[in-house]
Amino acid sequence: MSLTGGCQCGGVRYELTAAPERVSICHCRDCQRSSGAPMVVWVCLKAEDFRITKGEAARYNSSGDSYRHFCPRCSTGLCYINETFLPGLIDVQGATLDDPSACPPGAQVQTAEAERWIMHLHDLPSFARYPGMD
Repeated sequence: MSLTGGCQCGGVRYELTAAPERVSICHCRDCQRSSGAPMVVWVCLKAEDFRITKGEAARYNSSGDSYRHFCPRCSTGLCYINETFLPGLIDVQGATLDDPSACPPGAQVQTAEAERWIMHLHDLPSFARYPGMD
């Protein structure tokens, strides 16, 4: 298995060389603040099965032993490493895969911190494109 992905500007590219161990949607406040989104999809795999193929990611210590890696030019979040909590593993942001549908989530985690309105998304009107744009 080989999956590729990268940041928005294309300055940092990566490859996953093995299937993920798990794929989860995280609702924690740390993920919300670092991404600017209500949730993040994480593709978790062995660190040895991830490699940067172009450019170099910057890193930020977001809390204790947690390091978030991102593109230094466009600021796209790419991955998360916490050797204390997840030794030998890396979490890759699923939306940065070239084909995010290749790794569908199998669970939701940290739901205690989820925005209350998340559970009602299916009740909202849905549009294939921005309303009024053809």
